[in-house]
Amino acid sequence: MAEIGKGLDGRGRVTVFHMFTVVFGYTTHHMDERRLGDIGVVGPLTPGVSWQELWRMAAAMNTEGASRDKLARWILLQATRAFVCGSGRIGHYDSRTWKLGPDGHRVRFADAYCNRYGLWTGDLTVAGMASDQVAMRPGLYRM
Repeated sequence: MAEIGKGLDGRGRVTVFHMFTVVFGYTTHHMDERRLGDIGVVGPLTPGVSWQELWRMAAAMNTEGASRDKLARWILLQATRAFVCGSGRIGHYDSRTWKLGPDGHRVRFADAYCNRYGLWTGDLTVAGMASDQVAMRPGLYRM
């Protein structure tokens, strides 16, 4: 896993969901103009919550010493579950502008997982989100 080093932005489908009281955004990025090599993009939208919290959650929900690949797959699975099943989903938008901050982590999978070839995480912003949509949520469990 390497640091992203520069930001990433795009426009497309965005799913907003909450997990363990924090609100996250999930979108995809195409690696080339043929729209092949999709990667998942996930990051917190709740103000004051850093992307590291997402990795901390993944570590807490996996076996001790789990690889970064396994943690990344867990993160992507949670985002995909919100997209497909609506679990914790706050909103789904067909076309929103989004921006992933310059810091974060990326993981390239050896094979496709949840129909993605990798995962990029970082601090995420999504245009048009109201403060009540991204505010911390009550939850049974806190990390």
